[in-house]
Amino acid sequence: MLSVTCKTAIKAVVFLASKIDTDNKASIKEIADDINGSEHTVGKLLQKLVKANVIKSSKGPTGGFYINSKQMQIAIIKIIEAIDGDAVFKECGLGLSTCSSKRPCPIHNDYKKVRDQFEQFYKNKTVADLCKTVNNGSGFLV
Repeated sequence: MLSVTCKTAIKAVVFLASKIDTDNKASIKEIADDINGSEHTVGKLLQKLVKANVIKSSKGPTGGFYINSKQMQIAIIKIIEAIDGDAVFKECGLGLSTCSSKRPCPIHNDYKKVRDQFEQFYKNKTVADLCKTVNNGSGFLV
């Protein structure tokens, strides 16, 4: 349901969150290398995330990308909305443009339940929640 770019964005944010205690800023190259992403793609999506206030950036020789404690509490859905928009939580499971409860596709009712649970999951999970598993070694980004 999520685009590859959106999944990459989530991994990039979690990577930055896992480095919050170091006070070090990360470069595009460092982030791309650590999450197995394309530098070009990572660079573009990081700019979108800065614009959406999901992460911060600073310029100059000691510049880079980072996350602050307030941003650690952001729900993952905000990352999804910044990269993919909210259409992923509204679209038809078969890709029909006119699917609705009044004119449902063959999987509409079952798919809607799963799609709504998927949306609720991302509304309830924060950056800090995902970061915990990376920091304690029970979750991985690559």
